[in-house]
Amino acid sequence: MSTFDDSYFRTVELSDPEFEVDGLRFVTVKSEAIGRRVDMCVYRPDDEDINEDTPLVLLLHGAYGSHWSWAYQGAVHLTAAEMIDEEAICPMIIAMPSDGLWGDSTGYLKHSDADYEQWIVEEVPYAIREAIPEIDSGGPAFIAGMAMGGYGAMRIGAKYADWFSGISTHSAITDLSQFPKFLEEPIPMFGDIDLDEASPLHWLKANRDQLPPLRFDCGTEDPLLENNRFLHEQLKKTGIEHVYEEREGGHDWAYWQTAIRDTLQFFADICDELGE
Repeated sequence: MSTFDDSYFRTVELSDPEFEVDGLRFVTVKSEAIGRRVDMCVYRPDDEDINEDTPLVLLLHGAYGSHWSWAYQGAVHLTAAEMIDEEAICPMIIAMPSDGLWGDSTGYLKHSDADYEQWIVEEVPYAIREAIPEIDSGGPAFIAGMAMGGYGAMRIGAKYADWFSGISTHSAITDLSQFPKFLEEPIPMFGDIDLDEASPLHWLKANRDQLPPLRFDCGTEDPLLENNRFLHEQLKKTGIEHVYEEREGGHDWAYWQTAIRDTLQFFADICDELGE
């Protein structure tokens, strides 16, 4: 066990670099926001590609999953490494935190007894620095996710719009009313949830003048297709600039393994624009 007087966390456990493969590093910290230990997987490109300005992608998993899902179901680290080697994208650090592992999904929301949103926005940046001390807050930060992670990414990205340089989601749950389609736990078990607070559309409208570039996509066989289309139409009516795309596919990893390329390219293009 490791405890650090100068650490944000009471306890920190890191994987041994000697045994790490494919650029994946694992970290476990004791979260004050949640009140228990929580895990994160971090993809780090080659050491020579990392500096204080290296872009950071915060990538959220969906219901039923955990910190390992995007790597070992979505192969995002292999996709990123391939695109970096091809010079299609700049080197990026990809942080994949657990949602806190309550029920089928925490929704990345504040519950009555634990604040899963604060774990993401307040504590995860410190956990990333534990895993990769070389980085700083100087580089651009992005947020993305699929399904429930898409809901979390869009809501958190819009609520904390000035923190992020881009938002991208795949097959996103777009509203609290869609939770019962996927979760065993009824919404009242989350605690006293304010409907506006929990609404991605509310925050997209509220912070429309500060929003970073936004894109989202959905498969044509996805049960959430109409929900994503509705969000697209609402954003059009409100005049909120965004990119919405549909492609063949369902609500599954076969779709997300391909779609994540668009997210990484989207973020890399933003980095290019920021560097001009």
